[in-house]
Amino acid sequence: MTQSTNSHSGQLEAPELTADDVLQVPDPHFTDENVAIVTGAASGIGRATALVLAANGLTTVATDVDEDGLSDTVEKSEALDVDGEVVQATADLTDDGALEALVDVAAEEGQIRFLANIAGLQHISPIDEFPMDMWDTMYQVMLRAPMYLSKLTLPHIKDSDDGHGVIGNMASVHGHYVTQDKAAYNTMKFGLRGLTQSIAAESDGNFRSFSVSTGYVKTQLVLDQIADTAESRGISEQEVVEDVMLGQARLKEMMEPVEVGNLFALGFSNHARHLNGGDLLWDGGYVHTYE
Repeated sequence: MTQSTNSHSGQLEAPELTADDVLQVPDPHFTDENVAIVTGAASGIGRATALVLAANGLTTVATDVDEDGLSDTVEKSEALDVDGEVVQATADLTDDGALEALVDVAAEEGQIRFLANIAGLQHISPIDEFPMDMWDTMYQVMLRAPMYLSKLTLPHIKDSDDGHGVIGNMASVHGHYVTQDKAAYNTMKFGLRGLTQSIAAESDGNFRSFSVSTGYVKTQLVLDQIADTAESRGISEQEVVEDVMLGQARLKEMMEPVEVGNLFALGFSNHARHLNGGDLLWDGGYVHTYE
């Protein structure tokens, strides 16, 4: 990175999450008897969400294919001295049997009430060069797995004493509009918003769903895109950050992963009981403003 790029928005590395960063949301369902499943929890937004939910008292089953990363998430939860617990459960989201086993593990920990579908990956390539094996993997991880996990968790939610539960899906500004060379990512994020609304359409008022759409968040997934986007578009990495990533936004600052985790805590809470099928568009002005 050039000095100019690093100075833009003050940080291209996510700061260390501290207890003071966590939004504490009072809610009668935020207890260690109740379970939240969080995918993609080995790093980035998934890790931050798992930590925020555990800090709010929930037993959080953190899952990812990255076992070492999950161990780090558990260690971080212990360092934060969270009120709940982070339970490590390694799983490959492209494997139906692994998804079924994951939900079984979560059910053994308590009453499943919350599901945060966050896991994602990125590949930057024009459509006529896009590798279909990568398309298939992104579909399996980012859209099929959220659908199947929703299917598997809803019976547990419905069978609880009050039928209360929430499914939250990590969408994106790319689920509202698209940018070039990200056909798979764009498509999966639009699909997640459709899944969110489909769950809401079948809601009985007790269980509900919502999505979260952000602009660029300081995760490794985003940072890794800078060089790829620069090469794809034939521009400098500095121009990627200033013109591509932050050019559209009114607020010239990337979000931090914990800020997104806090949105999931809010969306899962009773304070958001009228949020059903809706999208928390926390984008700094990307979508609804233009130059």
